[in-house]
Amino acid sequence: MTPTKTAEATGERVVPARIPLPGDPEDALIDEACRDLRLPAFRERFVEIAGTARREQASYRHLLELLQIEVADREVRRQQRLVRAAKFPRAKRLEDFDFEKNPNVPPELIGELKNPAWVAEGRPLVLIGGSGTGKSHLLIGIGTAVAEAGLVRYTTTSALVNELAEADAAKRLSGVIARYSKVDLLRLDEFGYLDLDKKSAKLLLQIFTEREEHKATAVASNAPFSEWDKTFTDPRLCAAIADRLTFKGTLIQTGTESYRLKVTENDYRSTGRS
Repeated sequence: MTPTKTAEATGERVVPARIPLPGDPEDALIDEACRDLRLPAFRERFVEIAGTARREQASYRHLLELLQIEVADREVRRQQRLVRAAKFPRAKRLEDFDFEKNPNVPPELIGELKNPAWVAEGRPLVLIGGSGTGKSHLLIGIGTAVAEAGLVRYTTTSALVNELAEADAAKRLSGVIARYSKVDLLRLDEFGYLDLDKKSAKLLLQIFTEREEHKATAVASNAPFSEWDKTFTDPRLCAAIADRLTFKGTLIQTGTESYRLKVTENDYRSTGRS
């Protein structure tokens, strides 16, 4: 006897069972429409709100409330999908950044960067500061705020260089560069931790050149501009990359005093140890 295939096994869309609705036939029609239009939040709340409307002898203006619930639910899920697609390594939000602990970071400017207008204009952003000063938090936090409104991709500089080198060796570099050229906001962390040879620097320059004045790029570096020649050892390549990452851009200097180290020291003192 041939076993019965489930809907999941056949790839067919599973339609939830009909929700029993008391009242007039219009309720059943609304339920059916919700299933056809795939409005799960609308359909789930309809029984409750329709019952309230019936008891209060209210009109079906309550449907507006249901539609607003569905719109809000879809927006939340859309934002969650966009943030997941950005591939941030961990969750960081700007609301959790302690500006009092790092007075070098202007909260007004960070608030402006939550608005994706600078991304739409293709302007760069550079965060420079020592380890533990909040660069990655700001990079991810700003990226999360922008990701909820569009397309963002987060990666480390080393990961991008490796991806470009592998693509170049496999003769598919143009495809990878084209893919990165379409990202509204490319965010590169750990920008100053590498010593790149001339070939790697040229690969990065191709990405920046393709995106220049067209798509926004944000980087976080532990090294000031004066030390970028240690990462990009060819002076002309170094100058070209710095030029593309600063033209019409925003610079935030987070300082050199580690916030993480201060927290660790305070916690250590609070235990009574010396």
